Amino acid sequence: MISLRIINTLCLKSIVVMQCLVLAAAALFAGQALADSDYVIGAGDRVQVFVWGEPELSVSALVRPDGRISLPGAGELMAEGQTSVALQDEITKRLTALVKDPRVTVSLADIVNNKVYIIGGGVPTGVFELKQKTSLLQLLAGMDLTRADLHGAHVMRDGARLDRDFDSLLHKGDVGQDLDLRHNDIIFFPALPEPYVYVLGAVTAPRSLPFKDGMTVLDAVVECGGFTKFADRNKTVLVRRENGAEKRITVRAADLVEGKDLSQNIVLQRGDYLIANESFF
Repeated sequence: MISLRIINTLCLKSIVVMQCLVLAAAALFAGQALADSDYVIGAGDRVQVFVWGEPELSVSALVRPDGRISLPGAGELMAEGQTSVALQDEITKRLTALVKDPRVTVSLADIVNNKVYIIGGGVPTGVFELKQKTSLLQLLAGMDLTRADLHGAHVMRDGARLDRDFDSLLHKGDVGQDLDLRHNDIIFFPALPEPYVYVLGAVTAPRSLPFKDGMTVLDAVVECGGFTKFADRNKTVLVRRENGAEKRITVRAADLVEGKDLSQNIVLQRGDYLIANESFF
């Protein structure tokens, strides 16, 4: 037969175990609340309310479309627009009429109302959910920006445009251009201009060439096999569109190839047309 002493010992151990579990849960929620302290709660989010020593008051609550939650003992509260710390303080005040010195912890159980919107012709339009604190650099690092014009990209926040040098941030590591993203930020990525340059006329293999930064007239001509014997090389024409208007630049390519005038080795831009005219003789 089990002695009373053994029973008391077992009960005591059970109580200690339960206390440890409660302490661990409280620590977990407290740590989560600290991590969520900057996050602004929105409709659709779910919060976990833990009241020390009051399991009937410790519940999970969904933030309704009207921004409110309903809690036992605390009633209706506005949760939308508050941080977990601010909501925790409000619940604590409400519970003082029921619980002596209530110890309340509020953490985020599920986040659904923390999104940024990605638009523009340079990337697929979509919605990015901010499951954790996310910077602009962290967002860019996970995107395919092959067709995006980073020099024209910008962030819209509360109707105001926030200009950041996306190219310097991503390719040069200029963290001074970074910023923490917020709910409802809109990130606009315009499309790059035409991704080719076109070489036409009296060259061995006229064709479109994938644009490369730093590509020059001589680079393009060489990639197309050079001029044919019928080319009037000093009457090569570069056609470029600037601000919606067509601009024609005469390139003295013969002087360039012979090393007489290296200034003719113009750096090309996306969408340029290089036309090698033929000689009449």
